[in-house]
Amino acid sequence: MQIRKIKKEDNASIAKVIRAVFIELDAPKTGTAYEDPILDTLFEVYDKDKSVYFVIEHEGRIIGGSGIAPLENGPKEICELQKMYFAPEARGKGLGLEMIQKCLDFAKEVGFKSCYLETLEMMKNAQKLYQKVGFTYLEKPLGCTGHTSCPVWMMKEL
Repeated sequence: MQIRKIKKEDNASIAKVIRAVFIELDAPKTGTAYEDPILDTLFEVYDKDKSVYFVIEHEGRIIGGSGIAPLENGPKEICELQKMYFAPEARGKGLGLEMIQKCLDFAKEVGFKSCYLETLEMMKNAQKLYQKVGFTYLEKPLGCTGHTSCPVWMMKEL
Protein backbone atom coordinates (compact mmCIF):
# COMPACT_ATOMS: atom_id res chain seq x y z
CA MET A 1 0.00 0.00 0.00
CA GLN A 2 1.33 3.36 -1.04
CA ILE A 3 0.44 6.81 0.32
CA ARG A 4 0.89 9.48 -2.33
CA LYS A 5 -0.47 12.85 -3.42
CA ILE A 6 -3.75 12.78 -5.30
CA LYS A 7 -3.76 12.87 -9.09
CA LYS A 8 -6.59 14.18 -11.26
CA GLU A 9 -7.46 10.65 -12.34
CA ASP A 10 -8.07 9.70 -8.66
CA ASN A 11 -11.03 12.08 -8.27
CA ALA A 12 -13.83 9.61 -9.03
CA SER A 13 -12.23 6.79 -7.02
CA ILE A 14 -11.73 8.74 -3.80
CA ALA A 15 -15.21 10.31 -4.05
CA LYS A 16 -16.61 6.78 -4.36
CA VAL A 17 -14.67 5.62 -1.26
CA ILE A 18 -15.90 8.58 0.79
CA ARG A 19 -19.55 8.14 -0.22
CA ALA A 20 -19.34 4.38 0.41
CA VAL A 21 -18.22 4.98 4.02
CA PHE A 22 -21.28 7.16 4.63
CA ILE A 23 -23.55 4.50 3.16
CA GLU A 24 -21.81 1.73 5.16
CA LEU A 25 -22.26 3.62 8.44
CA ASP A 26 -25.74 4.88 7.60
CA ALA A 27 -24.31 8.32 8.41
CA PRO A 28 -26.04 11.61 7.64
CA LYS A 29 -25.49 12.73 4.08
CA THR A 30 -26.77 16.27 4.49
CA GLY A 31 -24.38 18.67 6.20
CA THR A 32 -21.39 16.33 5.72
CA ALA A 33 -18.60 15.59 3.23
CA TYR A 34 -21.03 13.25 1.41
CA GLU A 35 -22.79 16.14 -0.28
CA ASP A 36 -19.87 18.57 -0.56
CA PRO A 37 -20.01 20.15 -4.02
CA ILE A 38 -16.21 19.74 -4.22
CA LEU A 39 -16.16 16.00 -3.52
CA ASP A 40 -15.79 15.00 -7.16
CA THR A 41 -12.91 17.42 -7.82
CA LEU A 42 -10.54 16.90 -4.90
CA PHE A 43 -7.40 17.10 -7.05
CA GLU A 44 -8.35 20.60 -8.20
CA VAL A 45 -9.51 21.66 -4.72
CA TYR A 46 -6.23 20.69 -3.06
CA ASP A 47 -4.00 21.90 -5.91
CA LYS A 48 -3.50 25.19 -4.05
CA ASP A 49 -1.08 26.88 -1.72
CA LYS A 50 -0.94 25.35 1.78
CA SER A 51 -3.20 22.46 0.73
CA VAL A 52 -2.55 18.79 0.03
CA TYR A 53 -4.58 15.62 -0.35
CA PHE A 54 -3.06 12.17 0.01
CA VAL A 55 -4.56 8.91 -1.20
CA ILE A 56 -3.79 5.31 -0.33
CA GLU A 57 -3.32 3.16 -3.40
CA HIS A 58 -3.32 -0.63 -3.23
CA GLU A 59 -2.94 -2.82 -6.31
CA GLY A 60 -4.01 0.05 -8.55
CA ARG A 61 -7.10 0.94 -6.49
CA ILE A 62 -7.68 3.98 -4.29
CA ILE A 63 -8.79 2.75 -0.85
CA GLY A 64 -8.53 5.87 1.30
CA GLY A 65 -7.49 9.46 1.63
CA SER A 66 -7.03 12.54 3.78
CA GLY A 67 -6.13 16.17 3.27
CA ILE A 68 -4.97 19.40 4.85
CA ALA A 69 -6.17 22.86 3.85
CA PRO A 70 -6.59 26.25 5.50
CA LEU A 71 -9.64 26.33 7.77
CA GLU A 72 -12.42 27.97 5.78
CA ASN A 73 -13.34 31.34 7.30
CA GLY A 74 -10.91 30.71 10.17
CA PRO A 75 -7.67 32.22 11.42
CA LYS A 76 -4.88 31.87 8.84
CA GLU A 77 -2.64 29.92 11.24
CA ILE A 78 -5.20 27.11 11.61
CA CYS A 79 -5.54 24.30 9.08
CA GLU A 80 -8.15 21.57 8.91
CA LEU A 81 -7.66 17.83 8.58
CA GLN A 82 -10.24 17.02 5.93
CA LYS A 83 -11.97 14.12 4.26
CA MET A 84 -10.14 11.30 6.03
CA TYR A 85 -11.98 8.17 4.98
CA PHE A 86 -10.85 4.60 4.37
CA ALA A 87 -12.45 1.63 2.64
CA PRO A 88 -12.83 -1.41 4.95
CA GLU A 89 -9.70 -3.10 3.53
CA ALA A 90 -7.55 -0.11 4.56
CA ARG A 91 -8.66 -0.12 8.20
CA GLY A 92 -6.81 -1.67 11.12
CA LYS A 93 -3.42 -1.60 9.41
CA GLY A 94 -1.93 1.54 10.95
CA LEU A 95 -2.61 3.56 7.80
CA GLY A 96 -4.75 6.09 9.67
CA LEU A 97 -1.88 6.97 11.97
CA GLU A 98 0.54 7.14 9.04
CA MET A 99 -1.86 9.31 7.05
CA ILE A 100 -2.47 11.74 9.91
CA GLN A 101 1.27 12.07 10.53
CA LYS A 102 1.90 12.79 6.85
CA CYS A 103 -0.83 15.45 6.88
CA LEU A 104 0.39 17.06 10.11
CA ASP A 105 4.00 17.08 8.88
CA PHE A 106 2.84 18.94 5.76
CA ALA A 107 0.83 21.40 7.90
CA LYS A 108 3.90 22.20 10.00
CA GLU A 109 6.10 22.58 6.91
CA VAL A 110 3.82 25.22 5.41
CA GLY A 111 3.55 27.17 8.67
CA PHE A 112 0.28 26.23 10.30
CA LYS A 113 0.26 26.45 14.11
CA SER A 114 -2.86 24.37 14.88
CA CYS A 115 -4.94 21.72 13.18
CA TYR A 116 -8.73 21.50 13.50
CA LEU A 117 -11.09 18.71 12.51
CA GLU A 118 -14.77 17.86 12.55
CA THR A 119 -16.25 14.40 12.70
CA LEU A 120 -19.42 12.50 13.38
CA GLU A 121 -20.38 11.28 16.86
CA MET A 122 -20.63 7.68 15.58
CA MET A 123 -17.01 7.64 14.37
CA LYS A 124 -15.61 6.50 17.72
CA ASN A 125 -12.56 4.68 16.29
CA ALA A 126 -11.55 7.79 14.37
CA GLN A 127 -11.91 9.88 17.54
CA LYS A 128 -9.67 7.46 19.45
CA LEU A 129 -7.05 7.79 16.73
CA TYR A 130 -7.29 11.58 16.78
CA GLN A 131 -6.85 11.58 20.56
CA LYS A 132 -3.87 9.25 20.27
CA VAL A 133 -2.03 11.82 18.15
CA GLY A 134 -2.90 14.70 20.47
CA PHE A 135 -6.21 16.15 19.30
CA THR A 136 -8.48 17.37 22.11
CA TYR A 137 -12.20 18.12 22.06
CA LEU A 138 -13.56 21.62 21.60
CA GLU A 139 -16.89 22.92 22.87
CA LYS A 140 -17.84 24.66 19.64
CA PRO A 141 -16.89 24.62 15.94
CA LEU A 142 -14.36 26.92 14.31
CA GLY A 143 -14.53 28.51 10.89
CA CYS A 144 -17.47 27.83 8.62
CA THR A 145 -17.07 24.45 6.93
CA GLY A 146 -20.72 23.84 6.10
CA HIS A 147 -20.63 20.47 7.88
CA THR A 148 -23.60 21.14 10.11
CA SER A 149 -24.15 17.43 10.84
CA CYS A 150 -20.66 17.00 12.35
CA PRO A 151 -21.10 17.75 16.08
CA VAL A 152 -17.61 16.68 17.23
CA TRP A 153 -14.84 19.28 16.96
CA MET A 154 -11.19 18.70 17.84
CA MET A 155 -7.94 20.66 17.75
CA LYS A 156 -4.23 19.92 17.99
CA GLU A 157 -1.39 22.38 18.46
CA LEU A 158 1.39 21.77 15.97
